[in-house]
Amino acid sequence: MSLNLAEKQAVVAEVAKVAARAHSAIAAEYRGLSVTQITNLRVKARETGVYLRVVKNTLARRALQGTEFECLRASLVGPLILAFSQEDPGAAARLFKEFLKEKAHDKLIVKALAVGGQSFPASELDRLASLPTRNEAISLLMATLRAPLDKLAQTLNEIPGKLVRTLDAVRQQREEAA
Repeated sequence: MSLNLAEKQAVVAEVAKVAARAHSAIAAEYRGLSVTQITNLRVKARETGVYLRVVKNTLARRALQGTEFECLRASLVGPLILAFSQEDPGAAARLFKEFLKEKAHDKLIVKALAVGGQSFPASELDRLASLPTRNEAISLLMATLRAPLDKLAQTLNEIPGKLVRTLDAVRQQREEAA
């Protein structure tokens, strides 16, 4: 079923709006996947805050024009599904990585990914998937900020403890001498 001009413009506007807010994008070839497999992928995507869309390549090129994902234009060849991470940069990569773990889903081929206006080859999928989520990044930052304070508290707590141990050693020495 082909789209009329108004429907095509709506698709381009929708994808462009999502791309403008997204943190990262992945283009993957879905040739050979069943409808059930793609539906399962879409369900998992919704749960993880990833926008998935099968878009014709010409419409995708128009939608990505003027966004930081314009660098993907050269990779838009063949039947592709576009995934945009809306919550954190690694969400789409983690989604595809988990999906590819199952043997039946080996027909999904990641073509390219983009983060921060730069395009990366598909081999960087694991690296992007290993990025921390927002909550993990905040907890790492808080632990880093808290470490010097913990060390200071330990050091300040050690001074009276050392004084008590020294006084106890002097007391024991005097008791032995007497």
